[in-house]
Amino acid sequence: MAKQNVAEQFVDILTRAGVKRLYGVVGDSLNPVVDAIRRNAAIDWIQVRHEEVAAFAAGAEAQLTGKLAACAGSCGPGNLHLINGLYDAHRSMAPVLALASHIPSSEIGLGYFQETHPDQLFRECSHYSELISSPKQMPRVLQTAIQHAIGRGGVSVLALPGDIASEQAPDKAIDHALVTSLPSVRPGDSEIDKLADLIDRAKRVTLFCGSGTAGAHAEVMEFAERVKSPVGHALRGKEWIQYDNPYDVGMSGLLGYGAAYEATHECDLLILLGTDFPYNAFLPDDVKIVQVDVRPEHLGRRSKLDLAVWGDVKETLRCLIPRVQAKSDRRFLDKMLKKHADALEGVVKAYTRKVEKHVPIHPEFVASVLDELADDDAVFTVDTGMCNVWAARYISPNGRRRIIGSFSHGSMANALPQAIGAQFIDRNRQVISMSGDGGFSMLMGDFLTLVQYELPVKIVLFNNSSLGMVELEMLVAGLPSYGTANRNPDFAAIARAAGAYGVRVEKPKQLAGALKDAFKHKGPALVDIVTDPNALSIPPKISAEMVSGFALSASKIVLDGGVGRMLQMARSNLRNVPRP
Repeated sequence: MAKQNVAEQFVDILTRAGVKRLYGVVGDSLNPVVDAIRRNAAIDWIQVRHEEVAAFAAGAEAQLTGKLAACAGSCGPGNLHLINGLYDAHRSMAPVLALASHIPSSEIGLGYFQETHPDQLFRECSHYSELISSPKQMPRVLQTAIQHAIGRGGVSVLALPGDIASEQAPDKAIDHALVTSLPSVRPGDSEIDKLADLIDRAKRVTLFCGSGTAGAHAEVMEFAERVKSPVGHALRGKEWIQYDNPYDVGMSGLLGYGAAYEATHECDLLILLGTDFPYNAFLPDDVKIVQVDVRPEHLGRRSKLDLAVWGDVKETLRCLIPRVQAKSDRRFLDKMLKKHADALEGVVKAYTRKVEKHVPIHPEFVASVLDELADDDAVFTVDTGMCNVWAARYISPNGRRRIIGSFSHGSMANALPQAIGAQFIDRNRQVISMSGDGGFSMLMGDFLTLVQYELPVKIVLFNNSSLGMVELEMLVAGLPSYGTANRNPDFAAIARAAGAYGVRVEKPKQLAGALKDAFKHKGPALVDIVTDPNALSIPPKISAEMVSGFALSASKIVLDGGVGRMLQMARSNLRNVPRP
């Protein structure tokens, strides 16, 4: 059997950990690894046009599969381009291994061409960032990096000089079993008993759910029924908890709607389930709060807690439900359900009034039609900015759809790269990138990646020729919008020039047909929709102090648009409220 070099050993270990592809841009110090991939049938090299896209794509793949994904960049500027996508993956708790190839090991520290120190640069956006300076470190360092990424949920980075990658691997390298799945984590009995006691003594309980409720839908619903609790959610909890939910009271935060804010403030016990919701201005300070989270470092960093519970949501609720006394009083729940339905009734007119005649097209209308036409198991990737608003309010989860965005890091230009990672997992599953013109144009070069690999991603481009969310921030702060206008080309024409399907939509009556045709097309497609840049309605009384990042104080609906089929769900839930 031929002896392996370090690059070949590196690639073999990645495949053993379940990695199917490595996203990146080839070059100099990275060449030995790419050549090893070329000769290994178990893994593919995915050539993107920008390394930031590689990191975003890997992060999306990891979020959708729950398994390790990988990306790579060549020395210096190449791997530096990874950093924004890695920040997003790390903050999304996506297990990603990043290879930052490095200058020749003999030149490190001597100001060599393209020299950086990647093992230091990536420390803030990773659980583990180390330099491989000797073949003898392999495979232990790589295995350690993999276990950090999977076990702690996030990014690991390895800096590997090109000359080390080409050297012969040790004959007797330590090769041990890899951890590739997560355990269940349950709290101790004393914490469960304390939580049960708090719940039994509370008259009004509200649940507020985040992405940590993934896989725990049935348990959350059973618990909500047992304690007659309204259930609100953060944006990252939407896809896991909103569907088939007769206790739904909407979402809190800047993009919020419905009665989630009221439900969290009018209860006497608020239970935060699997959420690291960052906007403490929306959390109450005069009710008892319990937080349940599998990551102990999240506990209590947003609000003062009366009880911190370390455990995953599913196992915690399984232990808790039998110990909690069933409540019979529905008055608080029914009150919040009615408030939720009333709140949605109040804003729904914004997208139903004369939408088929309004030019430029209402973006709310676009999102509503998209929601109806998309597949029941579609994956939506969502650009940061106004696209977040439309996805939060119009894309209806059902337990099969997925919604991926830069919801924790808040980066522009994430939707197209994340769609690339999503589509590589399954070419037969519908993947829709809800892109803004600002985000799309920032990393537009990787539209060519869709064409090169014939990925059937459908880009629905909300083209309002502006940075809409930034304009909103300026307006709320009392500033005139400045530097937010985009002079855009015909994006559909660019798509066609690149060899893809492209169509431009300027009138509402063209929309449904254009989307249907794009969805039928077998390859990549772009629908360039000219939308209304003035699709914002600012309440008359909002102060600059209300804006801190994306934290607006309170129950005010800042973006007065419709809420799509959520109104129908609220009405349905309200019909189930017992009448006296």
